[in-house]
Amino acid sequence: SGGWDDRYITQYIVTGIGHLLHLKAVTSVEKEKLKDILDKAIPYLDEKIKEDYDELLKNKTDLKTWTPGQYAIQYLYMRSFFTDIVIPDASRKAFDLIKTRLNKTWTSNSRYTQAMIALGLYRFNDKETPAAILRSLKETAIVSDEMGMYYKDQFRGWWWYQAPLETQALVIEAFDEIANDRKTADDLRTWLIKNKQTNNWGTTIATAEACYAILLRGTQWLDNDPMVTIQLGNTEIRSSDNKQESGTGYFKTVIEGKNVRPEMGNINLTVRSKGNEKNTAPSWGAVYWQYFEDLDKITPASTPLSLTKKLFIEKNTDRGPVISPVNEGDIIHVGDKIKVRIELRADRPMEYVHMKDMRASSLEPTNVLSNYKWQGGLGYYESTRDASTNFFISYLPKGTFVFEYTLFATHAGNFRSEEHTSELQSR
Repeated sequence: SGGWDDRYITQYIVTGIGHLLHLKAVTSVEKEKLKDILDKAIPYLDEKIKEDYDELLKNKTDLKTWTPGQYAIQYLYMRSFFTDIVIPDASRKAFDLIKTRLNKTWTSNSRYTQAMIALGLYRFNDKETPAAILRSLKETAIVSDEMGMYYKDQFRGWWWYQAPLETQALVIEAFDEIANDRKTADDLRTWLIKNKQTNNWGTTIATAEACYAILLRGTQWLDNDPMVTIQLGNTEIRSSDNKQESGTGYFKTVIEGKNVRPEMGNINLTVRSKGNEKNTAPSWGAVYWQYFEDLDKITPASTPLSLTKKLFIEKNTDRGPVISPVNEGDIIHVGDKIKVRIELRADRPMEYVHMKDMRASSLEPTNVLSNYKWQGGLGYYESTRDASTNFFISYLPKGTFVFEYTLFATHAGNFRSEEHTSELQSR
């Protein structure tokens, strides 16, 4: 009481109620309570667009070149869930103007608001413009077998209509409802789920929109009860023979080392639904072969994250500090200053990444204090432990990042670190 009214949040809440009603996710008692909110909120929002229209007339705005703003687009999308509630005559001119101008100006909007425009116009019986918007959304998308369908230039801005997850959810809704394109909608959903594998959805708004997109009428992934068969050489593992976690279907099988055979490296995976048809819902699994091996004999694996580690000897000269690479067979002397350089490459944005760099017991770090650092556009917390240096990264963007820190050689002998064998000799 006494504060400013908030048009955006009111339209957002009414849209959320529209989502619940569309999914038939409320009881008759709850529906009656929601009606009390709608009876107050929708007339208020209808009045707001009338005030906008009156302001345009007052300022003698050229209505033939006027471009509707974000609130007007959000209003159209919100109102499209309640086409049975008549728009008052006083607001009708404003509403018709919004529809007419969005037909001509939709290309100047973000994908988020383009999807809103498509859905809003479609539900108010415009078929031509929504079809054109969907063509554009499809032509500008990237499609891959692993990641599904997504957009390369998605970024989170300061404004509510610059939100990648909410954008993806709205585009799913548009293809699902307007084009009845189940395959495209499922490809878009795949990216949404893959994104959750490596990222925190971040906000209640993003999570609610993502859940709504997943629950829409396309392929009912949550209703699928997939049957998984894993063939490891001559060993067959069936999900139906294992106790599965309720809801997710997760199960785990451990094969003891004495039973592991070389032919188990040939793995075939089959996922089918109850009807014995190929299951279209994405499924995830992993095979871990755990064994002990010398660190310097471990070879790199192909993963979304790739690491390259190099060691350099740093020496002071009359030209200043000069570094030279440490190659296999090089001798490192006690007292030498070693610079560690790690290149980390990520092929997609990730959150909550922990990178642990082991070091040989003959090396001592110059930095023993743990602290937060900012370097090369990346923020991370660096923690020095007895046998390793740890990097904790809250958010890792897609790209290549370099980490550097220094060590001193303190003992002579042969020592192994994660990727190098260090030979230290006293001279």
